[in-house]
Amino acid sequence: MRLLSLNPTNYVTILITTFLLLLLHAESTRPPFACDSSNPSTKSLPFCKTDLPISRRAQDLVSRLTLDEKISQLVNSAPPIPRLGIPAYEWWSEALHGVANAGPGVRFDGPVKSATSFPQVILTAASFDARLWYRIGQPLNEVRDLTKNACHIEAHVIGTEARAVYNAGEAKGMTFWAPNINIFRDPRWGRGQETPGEDPVVTGKYAVAYVRGLQGDSFQGGKLGSHLLASACCKHFTAYDLDNWNGINRFVFDAHVTQQDLADTYQPPFQSCIEKARASGIMCAYNRVNGVPNCADFNLLSKTARGQWDFHGYITSDCDAVSIIFDDQGFAKSPEDAVVDVLKAGMDVNCGSYLQNHTKSAIQKRKLPVSQIDRALHNLFAVRMRLGLFEGDPTKRRYGNIGPNQVCSKDHQALALEAARNGIALLKNSAKLLPLPKSSKAAISLAVIGPNADSPKTLLGNYFGPPCKSVTPLQGLRSYVKKNTLYHPGCNAVNCTSVDIEKAVGVAKRADYVVLVVGLDQTQEREDHDRDHLALPGRQEELIAAVAKAAKKPVVLVLLSGGPVDLSFAKYDRRIGSILWAGYPGEAGGLALAEIVFGDHNPGGRLPVTWYPRDYVKIPMTDMRMRAEPSSGYPGRTYRFYKGPKVFEFGYGLSYSAHSYKLSSAVQNKLYLNLTSSGHTAAESSDSVRYHHVSELSKEFCETKSFSISVEVENQGEMEGKHSVLLFVKRDKHTNGGDPIKQLVGFVSVKLNPGETAQVEFRLSPCEHLSSANEDGLMVLEEGSRVLFVGDEEYPIDVVF
Repeated sequence: MRLLSLNPTNYVTILITTFLLLLLHAESTRPPFACDSSNPSTKSLPFCKTDLPISRRAQDLVSRLTLDEKISQLVNSAPPIPRLGIPAYEWWSEALHGVANAGPGVRFDGPVKSATSFPQVILTAASFDARLWYRIGQPLNEVRDLTKNACHIEAHVIGTEARAVYNAGEAKGMTFWAPNINIFRDPRWGRGQETPGEDPVVTGKYAVAYVRGLQGDSFQGGKLGSHLLASACCKHFTAYDLDNWNGINRFVFDAHVTQQDLADTYQPPFQSCIEKARASGIMCAYNRVNGVPNCADFNLLSKTARGQWDFHGYITSDCDAVSIIFDDQGFAKSPEDAVVDVLKAGMDVNCGSYLQNHTKSAIQKRKLPVSQIDRALHNLFAVRMRLGLFEGDPTKRRYGNIGPNQVCSKDHQALALEAARNGIALLKNSAKLLPLPKSSKAAISLAVIGPNADSPKTLLGNYFGPPCKSVTPLQGLRSYVKKNTLYHPGCNAVNCTSVDIEKAVGVAKRADYVVLVVGLDQTQEREDHDRDHLALPGRQEELIAAVAKAAKKPVVLVLLSGGPVDLSFAKYDRRIGSILWAGYPGEAGGLALAEIVFGDHNPGGRLPVTWYPRDYVKIPMTDMRMRAEPSSGYPGRTYRFYKGPKVFEFGYGLSYSAHSYKLSSAVQNKLYLNLTSSGHTAAESSDSVRYHHVSELSKEFCETKSFSISVEVENQGEMEGKHSVLLFVKRDKHTNGGDPIKQLVGFVSVKLNPGETAQVEFRLSPCEHLSSANEDGLMVLEEGSRVLFVGDEEYPIDVVF
C-alpha cells in the first residue's frame, strides 16, 4: 500500500471532516428524543406541549398507551414506545455520595470517565454542618472560594455531574435512588455507613439538604411541576436497618415496631424528605413492619406518604421486593396477588421484572383494574416530564449547557476535600500529641503502618463510581514528610488473619512518630452483610499494641470505618496518644487526614452515632425497640434511649481549640402557651400531667409561640477552625413513660478565629421541639419543666398551659 503524503493543513481538514461525518451518522441513527421537533407525528400531541400542566400532559400520554405498552413501563428498565417517539428509560441509577455506576443507569464509557467522590454519608454527617449539605440559589460556577462560602451542598454537585453524564450520553435516566435515610439503630448494621447516623433530626435535615441539592431546588424547596436537575429518592421506607444477621435476612425479616417508635424515630426523616424537601421519589423497603410488607402497605404508601404528607412523586420497590412478597414471605397467595397488593398500596414501578411478568394475568383474572396501572404510570411519566425528558433534545433545553467539563472540576474536588476535613473526628489527644510538627520546621521521620494506610478502594465505602483522583492516607502523609516516611501494611488484609508484627515493629522503631491506619472495609460491613462483633477484625488489636509498645513516642491511631468499633483498649492506653475516626473519607480523604495530623486543619467532626462496648452484641439485632426496659435488662438504643456504658457519646469530638458557651433567651424561664381548651390529663405515678395533642394545635398557634435561644460560643484556643454547636433538650422530670433521655433540637457550625466569639441563634417551636410521642404514636405537648443545654451550659424552661 502506498502512503499519501499530506501537509499539516490537509491532515487537520480531513480529521475535522471525518469527525463531522461520524457525528452526523450518530445523529441520524440515534432514536429521537421524546417530543422531538423532528418527529412530526408526535410533536403536536398534548403530552408534548410544555405550556400545559404536567398533570394534563401525563394523563394524555397514558391515555394513548395500549395495555401491553402500559405494563412494559412498570419496571425499572422501561423499553421504548416507538410509535409515540418515547425512548427507553432506566429508573435505577445511584448517587449516594457521588454519581456511581453501581446500578444499570450510568456507565462511564464515554468522555466522562469519573465523578467527584465525596466522603461516605456517615462522615459527611459528622460535620454537623448543614451549610455543606445544601446550596442556596446561585449556580455553583458563580462561587469560586468554596472554603469561605460553605453554602454549597455536595448533592448539588452530584446533581450537576449527574446531568453532565446524562448530557454526554452515558446515563440512561436521571432518577437516582438516594439518599438512604434509615436510622442507624444497631452498630452492627452493614449499611449504617450509608446513613447520616442515629438521630432523626440530623437524618431529616440531611434528607432535606440532599434532596433539594440534587433536584436543583432552592432552600425553600420545589413545587410539583417545576423542573428537576435530577430526581432524588428517599429510601428505604420504612424501619429498614437489618441486612443479614444470624440467619435472618432483610427479605424475610418482620420488624415489630411500636407506634411510639415509628412516630419519633423511624418515620420523621421520611416525613421531612416529603414535606420539606419535596422529594420526587421514595423507595419502599424489603422488610415487613408488623406483618405487612412495606411495598404492599396501603396505610404506609397511600394514606401516610401521599395522604398525610402530600407526596406527589413516584414510589419504587427495592429490587425484587415485589417477588419476595410471594416467593419468600408468603404474604401473597399467588404472583398475581403480589402485583395487586403493591399497585393497590400505591407503588408505581418495580425494580425487577415481576410486574412485567404477572400484571396482565392479574388483569385477566379480574383481580386488578387497569385504573391502578394508569395511576402508577401517571406518576412515572410526570417525573420524567419534570426532568425535561419530554421536550425534545434535553441538551438544547434547561440544563443543556451542563457538560463533561463540569465533572471533576476544581471547585467540585475542593468541596470533596472540605467535606472530608470537616467530618473527621478527633476522639483522643493526650498531652496534645497532635498536631505533629511539620518536616519543614523540624526534620522528622514518620512510620505509617496498617492495612488501611494505602488502600484507595477503602476510602470510597460502597455505592461509588470511579473517583476523579485518589489520595490514600499514606500518600497524604508522605506529602508532608517526603523523604523520611516508612511504610508497612502490618496485616495481610483488613481481616488481619495474618500479621507481621516483627517487621511492623521494626519500622516503628526507626521513626520519630508512628501513624497506625486500621479499621474496617467492605469485607467487614456492607449491604447484605451485618457485623457480628464490635471489635477490630482479626489480629489488628494485637498489631496496634505491639507497635505502640515499640514506638519512641505515643502513636496516632486512625480508624477507617462506617460503623462504630469498641476502641476501649486504645482509649485508655497511654501509649496511644491520639485517635482519629475518618469514616470512609472519599477521593481526597488521605489529604484531609494529613492536613489534620500536621495542623493545617483544625478537626471539628463529631460522632453521629453512639459507640457501644463490645458486649452490646448480646442484644439481638431483630429487637426493634428504641426504649430501654430495665425490668428485662434491655438497655435501649441510640443516645436518646440507651442507658448502658458507652465508649464514645453521640456528638463527641475534640478540637485543637477549647470552646466555651453561654446561653440566653428572651423567654424568662417560663413559656406561657395560654391554651384556651383544657386539653387532656394523664396520670403518672402520683401526679397528673396536662397535655395537648400537637395535631389539635393550629400551625399559626405553634408559629406564634416559637421562641429563640441564643448561644454565645468562643474559640479559646490558638487555631482557627469550625465548631458545631449542638443544642439538646431533656425533661427535668420524666412524665411520658418513654421520653428520650435527651434529644437534639438543633445544630449550627461556625468558623471561629482564635479568641473570636460568635452568637448562634436557635428558633424553637414548642409543638416541634418540646413535644414527644406517646404510646399510641401521637405527638403530645405536656406541661412541665425542660432543660435546654449546650455542653455543660443549661437553660431551664417551664411549659405552662
